[in-house]
Amino acid sequence: QVQVVQSGGGLVQAGGSLRLSCVVSGSTFSINSIGWYRQAPGKQRELVAHSSSDGTTNYADSVKGRFTISRDNAKNTGYLQMNSLKAEDTAVYYCKANIKIMGWVRPSDHWGQGTQVTVSS
Repeated sequence: QVQVVQSGGGLVQAGGSLRLSCVVSGSTFSINSIGWYRQAPGKQRELVAHSSSDGTTNYADSVKGRFTISRDNAKNTGYLQMNSLKAEDTAVYYCKANIKIMGWVRPSDHWGQGTQVTVSS
């Protein structure tokens, strides 16, 4: 089996920065893509940033120029660097890794446990 464990997050003042990490571990696997999502109270979960297997990255308009998604394939880790944080960035952030597990026919999605990011204005 595979586990996705997140770290980072917390409380920061508006204008500050945080970095989230997402480590994938477990059975023999390869990571196809990593996505970072967030869900604010009373709102639907939304995609914030996505990193494909070919290195292509995409961002929600609301975070372009402020957030950066990256990955260290050797460490099976994904990152979300968040700068110039705003109060509206407050949410629970989730990492989703699309993973090809050895012996499985198709890749599958695996979610991290979520981490709270609170930006005070």
